[in-house]
Amino acid sequence: MDRDETTLERYKTAASPEERFHEYLQSRGMRSTRQRQVLLEQVFAQHDHFDADQLIEKLPRRGDADYVSRPTVYRTLGEFVDAGLLKKFEVDGRGVYEFDYGYPEHDHLHCSDCDRLIEFQADGLEQILREVAERHGFRVKDHTLIVDGVCEECFRAKRRSRRRLDRI
Repeated sequence: MDRDETTLERYKTAASPEERFHEYLQSRGMRSTRQRQVLLEQVFAQHDHFDADQLIEKLPRRGDADYVSRPTVYRTLGEFVDAGLLKKFEVDGRGVYEFDYGYPEHDHLHCSDCDRLIEFQADGLEQILREVAERHGFRVKDHTLIVDGVCEECFRAKRRSRRRLDRI
């Protein structure tokens, strides 16, 4: 997920992501380690969708100060999800993470050409999901909607390249 477009406003929360994670750790008798702190700082430095490999690429290498091993990254990402800080969903068979804490329920448009994710909210969609669930006697806990397609930028680029080929 190299690029993403975020139009969602973060809402004010009682605790920062750091405070919430420390509460989570304390409630489970777990320690706040330097590796967890490094990951917390890196993940919440900017609002991006990312997978574990992209996060690992941004971290210090083995032998450098604040190095975090691959297993620790995966384990800590799971802890962030369990703490309600991140949400994990699948895109093209990869686990993708995004902020959950402090952000409203939303869905995604995914460009299959450039891998861009665009967040959106659609009140009508929530109503449709409630109606469908009610019709089937189903209680919705959560949902993830990812619409695959081609973004306007990639669509225009394809049209331009086709036009050039038509001129040959």
